[in-house]
Amino acid sequence: MRSRCYNAASVFKDSSATPHIQFTSLFPATLLSVTIFWFVTEPKLARKYLISGTVQGVGYRYFTQRAAAKIKVGGYVKNLRDGRVEVFLMGTPQQLREMRTLLERGPRFSSVTEVREEVASPDQQYDQVFVIGRGD
Repeated sequence: MRSRCYNAASVFKDSSATPHIQFTSLFPATLLSVTIFWFVTEPKLARKYLISGTVQGVGYRYFTQRAAAKIKVGGYVKNLRDGRVEVFLMGTPQQLREMRTLLERGPRFSSVTEVREEVASPDQQYDQVFVIGRGD
């Protein structure tokens, strides 16, 4: 008796919205399954944030650097002469939303009164690095 082999391929997304390809081969009394993961990189967006309030001299730049490392975004943070802090970020829409939430909160002794967001042009030098600038 000759055994039959049926192959099927399907593309699906799990709850993390990561695409997968799953190949399944059916043999008599045996099921073999292989899942191949690949990552579709979402396009990175760039945003510039101007943060107002008591945001200088309270560790705001270091807070932002730690948050950027945790969320894995690139960019820079620097103090401005007018008392505000400027933050440039490059990341996915989800990463930018998470960072904005943290920027609005700030470190313990800060008092953020406004976070102004502007669309910016991506700058590849900040694609995977986050730096603290010295200011204007």
